[in-house]
Amino acid sequence: MEANPKRSPHVMVSGGSRGLGRCLVEALLREDYVVSTFSRSETEFTRGLVGNERFMFERADASDATSLQRFVSAAVERLGVPFGLVNCAGQAVEGVLPAMPSEQIDGVLATNLGGALHLTRAVLRKMLVQKTGGSIVNISSIIGLRGYSGLAAYAATKGGMDAMTRSLARELGPRGIRVNSVAPGYLETEMTHGLDDVQHQQIVRRTPLGRLGRPEDVVGTVRFLLSDASRFVTGQVIAVDGGITC
Repeated sequence: MEANPKRSPHVMVSGGSRGLGRCLVEALLREDYVVSTFSRSETEFTRGLVGNERFMFERADASDATSLQRFVSAAVERLGVPFGLVNCAGQAVEGVLPAMPSEQIDGVLATNLGGALHLTRAVLRKMLVQKTGGSIVNISSIIGLRGYSGLAAYAATKGGMDAMTRSLARELGPRGIRVNSVAPGYLETEMTHGLDDVQHQQIVRRTPLGRLGRPEDVVGTVRFLLSDASRFVTGQVIAVDGGITC
């Protein structure tokens, strides 16, 4: 009798319908991972993957803990307990803090930081029962490391994600679960389309590699952190920024 084939690892990616999240989903599917993801709405990309047995998409709101719990339950029922989690969903807000409306502050905190905490909690409740270890990758930002004018609320969420990474690495290490952050620099995604030419060129001049990053520049680091090649790496914040923070 033939042995049952080993099931591909399930990786959950928040915000996987566009931008960096989409790039990560595509890369993981190419490597035969099983991938679940969500966002607030469908996109042409997610609709194009309907029928792929190794992919699951559902609508969910990263700022709503109940919505996230429903998504995790559905993903586990269909694809099994995740080995990996990538907290990628994010909302960018820009503006000086004294003039920023309260609803914008509350929104970015609830989506970027609260969403990551609630989703991670829901996934960990499944991982810890299964007792097979795992890898969590938080997509933070160099803005959380260095701080930039007009981005105090956003920086607070990304700095909070890095603090969460370090604390969870200590908490979960004895259970075989690694937790790391990847901190991209400015990437050419929907979140930077609002930059004018002067801002764009200023960032390029400050970057030793002489350009903005692309989503695919981040993929290799995330893949490394999900893989067994990083089995002794936890609690780290890895900047992928073309050298702008060096």
